[in-house]
Amino acid sequence: MKLHAQPVNVVSILGNDYSLKAPEGQEETLAQAVRMLNVTLAETKRSYPTLIGDKLLVLAALNLCSKQIELQREHAQTLERTQAQIDATVDAISRSIGEQ
Repeated sequence: MKLHAQPVNVVSILGNDYSLKAPEGQEETLAQAVRMLNVTLAETKRSYPTLIGDKLLVLAALNLCSKQIELQREHAQTLERTQAQIDATVDAISRSIGEQ
């Protein structure tokens, strides 16, 4: 069994460097996540300029979680609408076939 060493990625968050290992093929996802976090931190800092350190990080994380929850709800609603459209199409096709 051959073990593949995961490369170490050094990322900077709030001025601190972190050495992280991303699963193979997930390096770009890690980079995007770091960029998203840093953008959210900057936005949160603009809205709450007195926040620093852990409090800033926690509020930024909560903002990201809120966005994720909102996206999950939208996704679920889209799935429900799509399923309803599929069901209606299947019913229409079944009726059409039944009439022939």
